[in-house]
Amino acid sequence: MEWGFTLAGLFVGVMIGMTGVGGGSLMTPILIFGFSIQPAIAVGTDLLFAAITKSGGVWAYWRHNVVDWLVVRRLATGSIPMTLITLWVLKSTGMGDGSHANLITNALGVALILTSSALLLKGTISRMLQARVGHPVVNAFYKLRQDEQHKAMATIVTGAFLGVMVTMSSVGAGALGAITLLFLYPKMKGVEIVATDIAHAVPLTAIAGLGHSTVGTVDWSLLSFLVIGSLPGIYIGSHLGIKISDRVMRPLLAVLLLLVGIKCLL
Repeated sequence: MEWGFTLAGLFVGVMIGMTGVGGGSLMTPILIFGFSIQPAIAVGTDLLFAAITKSGGVWAYWRHNVVDWLVVRRLATGSIPMTLITLWVLKSTGMGDGSHANLITNALGVALILTSSALLLKGTISRMLQARVGHPVVNAFYKLRQDEQHKAMATIVTGAFLGVMVTMSSVGAGALGAITLLFLYPKMKGVEIVATDIAHAVPLTAIAGLGHSTVGTVDWSLLSFLVIGSLPGIYIGSHLGIKISDRVMRPLLAVLLLLVGIKCLL
C-alpha cells in the first residue's frame, strides 16, 4: 500500500509539473476512490500535501518579483477567517468522527466541476467578454473591475469563497483563484497571476491543513509517502510540460475532473 501512495504522489506531481493545476483536484479523489481513505482524512492530508508541494514555487516566484502581494493580502483577508470559521463548524459538528463524509464528498464534486469549467471555459469567457463590449452585463463587469474599492471587495469575497471550498474539499485554490484574478486584474501578466495565486494558496492550504490536524483528520504517514513520490514527479512533469502542448493536456485534465466531480455527486 505504501508503494501505491508513493506512486500516487508521483503521478500527481507529474501532472502538477505539466499543467500547473493544484494537486487537490487529483489527489483527494484518488485517495477517496482509489484507496478508500475517509473523505475528511483525504482532504486534511491533501491540504498539507498541497502546501508542501507549492511552497517551492512561492520561493521561486518571489525571487523573480512577480507576486502581487496586495492581491494576496486581499484574498487572504477573506479566505483565512472563513477557513477558521469553516474548521470550527466542521469540528463542532463531528468532522473527526467521520460525520461529514457525504458533505465533504459533495463539496468535492462541486469544486471539481467548477475547476473543470474554469479550465475549459477560461478562454471562451474571455473572448465573449471582449466581443460583447457594450452589453449591460458586460459593462457592469468592466465597471466593477475598474473601481478599486469594488475590485478590492470582490477579491475579498472571492477569497472567502475559496476559504470555505478549500477547507471542505482541498480543491479550488488553483484554477478557481486564477480565473478570478484573470477577470478582476486584466493588466496582470500570466506569470503574475500564477505566482500570486500560488502565494495565496500556500498559507491557505497550510492553515486549513493544520486545522484539520488538530481534529485528527491528517494521516502523517500517508502524507510522507505522497510527498516522497511528488517531488521527483514535479521535476519530471516540468520537463514533460515543455514537450507536450498545454492545449492538449488542459482539456483532457478538465474532462477527467468533470467526470470525477459528477461521480462525487451521484
